Amino acid sequence: MKSGIASIRKELAGIYSIEEIESLIFLIFEKLKGYSRTQFLLTKEETLSTEEMSAMNQIVLRLKKHEPIQYILGETEFYGLPFYAVPGVLIPRPETEELVQWIIQENELAKPTILDIGTGTGCIAISLRKNIQQSIVFACDISAVCLETTRRNVALNSAEISVFAYDILTGTPEKRFPEFDVIVSNPPYIRETEKLQMENNVLDFEPELALFVSDDDPLVFYERIAEFAKKHLRKGGYLYFEINEALGIECSEMLQEKGYSEVTLKKDIHGKDRMIRSVANSSETIPSDF
Repeated sequence: MKSGIASIRKELAGIYSIEEIESLIFLIFEKLKGYSRTQFLLTKEETLSTEEMSAMNQIVLRLKKHEPIQYILGETEFYGLPFYAVPGVLIPRPETEELVQWIIQENELAKPTILDIGTGTGCIAISLRKNIQQSIVFACDISAVCLETTRRNVALNSAEISVFAYDILTGTPEKRFPEFDVIVSNPPYIRETEKLQMENNVLDFEPELALFVSDDDPLVFYERIAEFAKKHLRKGGYLYFEINEALGIECSEMLQEKGYSEVTLKKDIHGKDRMIRSVANSSETIPSDF
């Protein structure tokens, strides 16, 4: 295995940082051998089979083209849970784990009803369902591949969640919703002009639909979700967003203008404005067909 590790380091040098390479090495051998980190450290003298060497080389070849390791391996981890990761579905980020943690910490209800809008892999919805034991969770998305992936991840994690297709911008297909205690979303929020600042592994491989908004209307999803929440969030219910760090003030002002209170910006572990929470002051909810 030592020769394999040396080969990976050599092939990826100059493409990834030393720290990234070491992390990739562990992920590769975790996939190939099923090793824990301790096993990996203790078995470096082990010889790889011809099939394992071939698989390793194929992974490295794809990494050299900047393909995300999550897509190559077909899996990732989020909030301590396993998730399938496939092209066409946004890869869960550590910052989003902080949003999930915030929701869990603030929840005081024994059986909250929660909606995750634009669910992607289902990582937010599933993590909330697994960590708020009696929660009733719904997850929606416009993308067929996201809905399929979410359903696979629901089964993988044995999580009871209602998953359905819904376009938040157009409100289609028409549905009647229950009264929610929490609505959460990590919608597209990267402006087109910010593409130049992004890495190739994101630009070349991850879905634009889940990432980008126009410079002319960067809060389009937030405004639409805020309007939706006014109708479907109970009075006193919470609306949570992950946001573009550059648009925290604008998003706060928008929520206040729409009548939300207790609007709170929260920084992530990197000190960036990354999350926002507000409270509904009124409710126009209609009985549900769910």
